[in-house]
Amino acid sequence: MTQQTSSHADQTASTADRAADWALSRTSAHAPGAPLVTIIGDGQLARMMHQAGIEMGLTIRVLAGAADSSTAQVTPDVVIGDYTNRNHVDEVSRDADAVTFDHEHVPNAFTEELIAAGVNVQPQPQALINAQDKLVMRKRLREMGAPVPPFMPIESVEDIQGFFEATGGAVCLKARRGGYDGKGVWFPESAEEAAELVAELLDKGTPLMAEKKVRLVRELSAMVARTPSGEVAAWPVVESVQQDGICFEAVAPAPNTNAELLAQAEDLARTVATELGVTGVLAVELFETVDEAGQPEIIVNELAMRPHNTGHWTQDGCVTSQFEQHLRAVLDRPLGSPAPIARHTVMANVLGADFEPDTPIHQRMDECWRRFPEAKIHMYGKDWRPRRKMGHVNMTLKEGQSVDELRTNARLAATYVVTGAWEDGYEG
Repeated sequence: MTQQTSSHADQTASTADRAADWALSRTSAHAPGAPLVTIIGDGQLARMMHQAGIEMGLTIRVLAGAADSSTAQVTPDVVIGDYTNRNHVDEVSRDADAVTFDHEHVPNAFTEELIAAGVNVQPQPQALINAQDKLVMRKRLREMGAPVPPFMPIESVEDIQGFFEATGGAVCLKARRGGYDGKGVWFPESAEEAAELVAELLDKGTPLMAEKKVRLVRELSAMVARTPSGEVAAWPVVESVQQDGICFEAVAPAPNTNAELLAQAEDLARTVATELGVTGVLAVELFETVDEAGQPEIIVNELAMRPHNTGHWTQDGCVTSQFEQHLRAVLDRPLGSPAPIARHTVMANVLGADFEPDTPIHQRMDECWRRFPEAKIHMYGKDWRPRRKMGHVNMTLKEGQSVDELRTNARLAATYVVTGAWEDGYEG
């Protein structure tokens, strides 16, 4: 494992030298007296947590898988290692005032041992298991009385055949662990397809569950933050728009939504955070659907116990961003105001196009700003790959502007950054 003391260093250390190198890193990379937060994970979420930590006067240490990862590029104290290696997790957690995550995949056995040794780990394993295993989450939410679709574990071909028949073919098959951005989710169109799919996945050792596919109106996201001492703050509920299973756009607050439904979604997120003992940021992904009488209702889709894609709008649309709030929460410090600073904010993801343009990306950003100087472009330092989340664009509603116009502009900006072409034919 490597200790990196500058954003581009790639140093290796022998076991005998590691203690000395660690001391040097603590001296050079850490502000005296600043609280130290360890983030396990090296993606854009950790990168943006680090950015918020700078303004808060915190010191951030990161366990990264590679020296050129999104967070390692910008963070002076980086340990290059593997979150599935117990020793690496122990080492990066040393002397931390709080240990937190930008994903939910760290083995709970590791974090339980850290807690037993007196390390402040937030969120804790008993909460995280509900974001790690979809079947565990569904069962716990049902016990709480939260709205969830009919579901069952799938352990055999016979199980999926029975569930397919019981739901009239309205089946969503899910891998219980590890799926994201549309991965690990299947919608078989026939009983035969469902049986073949389950046989193949079980043969690969993939734990499965199935739930009844809902009549989807749209997706919503209710986000809150909670401290270990129990303070909770909620952001406005947003509408989330998906393309090919990947979040493309978030509109805050969710437009054209019944006020009672929005209040129900926010109350549900607060309840889930409290009942499950979640600390830090929690995103409750929701399906807005209709009941048998045609009335709107919400159903929980999934939980994320960390900053979330649908909360990126808070960077430029709120008094306190999700990244700052998460750090405040895991350190058990007073939470900031989640109040919006504009009537609406739109976040559009910058997703890698099918091809990489010849024009350098920073030149494309300049052209985007020439047309939309109000666009706040956030890039993650990632190489191009089709459909990859490379960044996002935030825009807030201007005087005299409609929400539809704001959404169109944000999408145009985000798409131009990756394609170098204006979808509406604009020529400057």
